[in-house]
Amino acid sequence: MTQLELARKGVVSPQMVRVAQREKVEAEFIRQGLLKGTIVIPANIKHSNLVPCGIGQGLKTKVNANIGTSSDFGNIDTELEKLRVAIDSGADTVMDLSTGGDISAIRRAIIAASPLSVGTVPIYQAGIEAIDRYDAIVKMTADDLFAVIEEHARDGVDFITVHCGVTQSAIARLKQQGRVTDVVSRGGAFLIGWILYNERENPLYEYYDRLLEIVREFDVTLSLGDGMRPGSLADATDRAQVEELLIIGELVERAQQAGVQVMVEGPGHLPLNQIEANVRLEKAICKGAPFYVLGPLVTDVGAGYDHITGAIGGAIAAAAGTDFLCYVTPAEHLSLPDPEDVRQGVIASRIAAHAGDIVKGVKDAEQWDREMSLARKRLDWEEQTRLSLDPERSRQVHSKHTTAGTTCSMCGKFCAMALMEKYLGISAPKC
Repeated sequence: MTQLELARKGVVSPQMVRVAQREKVEAEFIRQGLLKGTIVIPANIKHSNLVPCGIGQGLKTKVNANIGTSSDFGNIDTELEKLRVAIDSGADTVMDLSTGGDISAIRRAIIAASPLSVGTVPIYQAGIEAIDRYDAIVKMTADDLFAVIEEHARDGVDFITVHCGVTQSAIARLKQQGRVTDVVSRGGAFLIGWILYNERENPLYEYYDRLLEIVREFDVTLSLGDGMRPGSLADATDRAQVEELLIIGELVERAQQAGVQVMVEGPGHLPLNQIEANVRLEKAICKGAPFYVLGPLVTDVGAGYDHITGAIGGAIAAAAGTDFLCYVTPAEHLSLPDPEDVRQGVIASRIAAHAGDIVKGVKDAEQWDREMSLARKRLDWEEQTRLSLDPERSRQVHSKHTTAGTTCSMCGKFCAMALMEKYLGISAPKC
């Protein structure tokens, strides 16, 4: 049975217990969240070394790191190194988005090495195999696509992105809209080409029950993808995006009725003043299903620094109720990320997630900041390092310039903290 089905039977599974321990909440709280569809635990029954992670309302905002090869670069070794960096940097999940090399072998190696939940986008592999077999993605059959989805499920993938809401009606809205950047979702583009060429409905929508049967067998969590997500601020919250979201809202209910765990993916590129509205819209239409956003990026001109533009949007989204942030790296829009890009992307998104958690009142989030502030008042550099999101970076920066005494090289003997302790005679209290 899936985690959702177990919750309906009143069973508190070992996965629920592990998640509750990590979140410092009662296991019954996790079971109730699963029951309502506001929490998911992506945990394929075939992923043997998994440390389960909960995503959803009342839990810490989670961060995903995308790794994977491209058609130009990468192999098993490069992606395992990125996986290691993602884990060390504190990512909660990873997605293998490989489109080059031996995709199946790379995916299986990542799953075998990953204690984190692993996600994929099966249509990437299905499309590439269709090129090899038929010389064109658009000649892929529905059976080809579902065979790849089943392969991913059997391999132990914990959650899959499927663009079920890219339908003929959504494409009609897209054509009427007249976007600046049209479609930036690779999976969405594959499916739009297929639908238009074959003059048929999206097989992921038409045969949605078949999809549910596959993922239910292995307890794969569906991540309903946003193939119509805006790729520029000019296209944010337009008719095509909202049309797809309305379809996804219906599919969320069908998945939950079938006992399948489900979350929803969201935009993309959004101006600051539209982020909260988008979160509220998703939560209303999808009845509180966990929301998973890329960034969102709050400006289109941050090339080379899009981990920052994404973190700005991610903090606002998390504070508004988003449950899951897909990191953005400095390489976004420019190249395939390398391990250092992965590290910077994870840290930036973790900062955003934690900033949101403080606003949401997530357990212990505010206390973490209080402990850091007290360590700063005590000039306790080791404790500050320990409490940092990136301890290694914190230690490197602090030791960059030597200084006399206990203060840092920024203020030296004019440190305000040290002066106030001297003049007021008040030391920092213990935590």
